[in-house]
Amino acid sequence: MQPKVNRNKKSLGVSFQHPEGAEIIRELAKDADVFVENFLAGTLKKYGLDFATLQKTNPRLIYASITGYGQYGPYSDRAGYDVMVEAEMGLMHITGTRDGPPVKVGCAVTDLTTGMYACNSIMAALLERHNSNQGQHLDVCLSDCQVATLSNMAEAVLISRKRDSGRWGTAHPSVVPYRAFRTSDGDVLFGGGNDRLFGILCAGLGKQEWANDERFATNAARVANRGVLEPAIEKITTQKTTQEWLDIFEGTGLPYAKVNDLMDTLNHTHVRARNMVVSVDHPSCGEMELVNTPIKYSRSKPSIRTPPPLLGQHTDEILTARLGFDSQKIHELRAQGAVG
Repeated sequence: MQPKVNRNKKSLGVSFQHPEGAEIIRELAKDADVFVENFLAGTLKKYGLDFATLQKTNPRLIYASITGYGQYGPYSDRAGYDVMVEAEMGLMHITGTRDGPPVKVGCAVTDLTTGMYACNSIMAALLERHNSNQGQHLDVCLSDCQVATLSNMAEAVLISRKRDSGRWGTAHPSVVPYRAFRTSDGDVLFGGGNDRLFGILCAGLGKQEWANDERFATNAARVANRGVLEPAIEKITTQKTTQEWLDIFEGTGLPYAKVNDLMDTLNHTHVRARNMVVSVDHPSCGEMELVNTPIKYSRSKPSIRTPPPLLGQHTDEILTARLGFDSQKIHELRAQGAVG
């Protein structure tokens, strides 16, 4: 069960490998707006659940295929997993400490960005359908989306025709200081992104003289002398707690942040004030907290109307309400293994 992604959904348990199960899906697709699948390219054709088949009875259907490597290309028959694509498509190479090995991002970020690209493309296709009155097949894959989210890093390589500069940890390759520093009980991140902000940082650290030191007075100089400046800053930051540094720089205008773990994040005063954690009552699990939708609308009020369902929780309801099956028919389908 995926509590965050399956809320507000109904769950129909159906086996498309069973002929009558596949027919149920085809019937449901006849008046559907959107059909989403994430099987290897061509897998669903033998079950009559591919775009070409479903489009015959529903020309307005938006059919989104989400795969690791797409519907065509030399890797299209490969199974795709987030960590593999992070490695293959560059993200892992630029993630990690400066002298350490490549590492994956802490959450499955390529899966998540691909889901967002898929959602955006579905919305765009639905809008386009208002003009054309036609559906279309959307080919969305992890590899394409990961390349796209390399963004300015990829463009720097394309324009310069030089290899990237590798991993920088929490630091920035061309702005200093702009990274996390150890404290006596954790880590704090400072963003001295220009000379004025660097001056504020110097004052807070009790090192006002650094602002006029020719080694550090400009960002170019600070980048050149990164190896001297950053260790000197960390020698000072380790003498106080994270909270003490937060108090020192509160209201100064310097960008700064505590490096929080997930428990601290989810209990953060700003996170709670933004209603990013909500409580729902689950029929099997009891009361549970979920991460809320991040977008706030001026008029619409999105909400978690129903908790994530159990697998097949709404099979009888959907088959009765949408397809007009009676209880005997559903019983027979369940006995045959077509539905669950």
